[in-house]
Amino acid sequence: MYKNELSPEDLLRIIFDYTAKIASERKLNEVLVLMANMGREMILSDRCTVWLIDLPNHELYTTVAHGVDEIRIPYGTGFVGSAIISGEPIIIDDAYGDPRHNSENDRKTGYHTKSIITVPFRNNDGEIIGAYQAINKLTAIGHFTAMDLDLLSLAASYAGKSLESVMLHQEIIDTQREIISAMGEIGEIRSKETGNHVRRVAEYSYILALGLGLGTSQAELLRTASPMHDIGKVAIPDAVLNKPGKLTAEEYDLIKSHTDIGHHLLRGSRRELLRTASIVAEQHHEKWDGSGYPLGRKGEEIHIFGRITAVADVFDALSAERVYKAAWPLEKIESLFRKERGHHFDPAVVDVFFAELPKLLKVRQQLTD
Repeated sequence: MYKNELSPEDLLRIIFDYTAKIASERKLNEVLVLMANMGREMILSDRCTVWLIDLPNHELYTTVAHGVDEIRIPYGTGFVGSAIISGEPIIIDDAYGDPRHNSENDRKTGYHTKSIITVPFRNNDGEIIGAYQAINKLTAIGHFTAMDLDLLSLAASYAGKSLESVMLHQEIIDTQREIISAMGEIGEIRSKETGNHVRRVAEYSYILALGLGLGTSQAELLRTASPMHDIGKVAIPDAVLNKPGKLTAEEYDLIKSHTDIGHHLLRGSRRELLRTASIVAEQHHEKWDGSGYPLGRKGEEIHIFGRITAVADVFDALSAERVYKAAWPLEKIESLFRKERGHHFDPAVVDVFFAELPKLLKVRQQLTD
């Protein structure tokens, strides 16, 4: 079934709809999906691919392509490589008549590529950072036209600049995540823990958050912030933090103060990420029955992030082997969580813990010390 060319009103609707969605989206992969869908709908193609440049590996790649999984090709190869190197768009009516076409992908998938249009897109400095590629025109004419080139070039001009903004935003988030993870490791290493402890707690917390029904963004926020749960330990003297024998009451109070210290270190930030870390640092030793510290919060007075991190932290502490203790067998850990359900731990989080235990064990294996 062929499609009719779009009316000016339909075209404007598509443009306004997608530009609004792209402008409000901060997740890179979601922006790429919107870009691909916008290109496909604007010029009525069967498929649309958004290609990006991977300079370190000298490759072109796409994580968003209609009908296929991620593809990687050597930089400069294929129609998309030619368009990116030359900086000029390419329109091909018969792909099989051009030596740049790699027909192997068609043979693997059973798809038949006929017409192709490829348009590079640039960042705000005019540097090419990727390309649109649309395949197979769906109207009766059967090939892409100069009007399609103008439309896809318009989409590429807007999308390229929007994409750069999102990529820069993602780079900032990734940098924050690395810094927080490194700071969390510093706190753990001082107390004879390993860097993998904070990584495991982060992944456990993410799994538990999703299992409880939190949205992906909230689960990701917790995963990023949770490595800071013990950051307050940086202010605890080594002689107390790593004392091999029984702690005095005064020394135990000093150890417990790491929750307040971590909270006060982080709470003044305007960044949601650090504010979340301050909550986790303060509340991950609170207990569901009110017997925890520092404030003896009870039940839902404890932030959900604190309740989740409490389970993740204790699970890892019991699971890990250290020079001063053996790892607990899984059966003993399960017994403790059943016993402490409704006492130390939020019953709902414990239920999710058991439901998601296979995933947690997989993470434990992947991030073993």
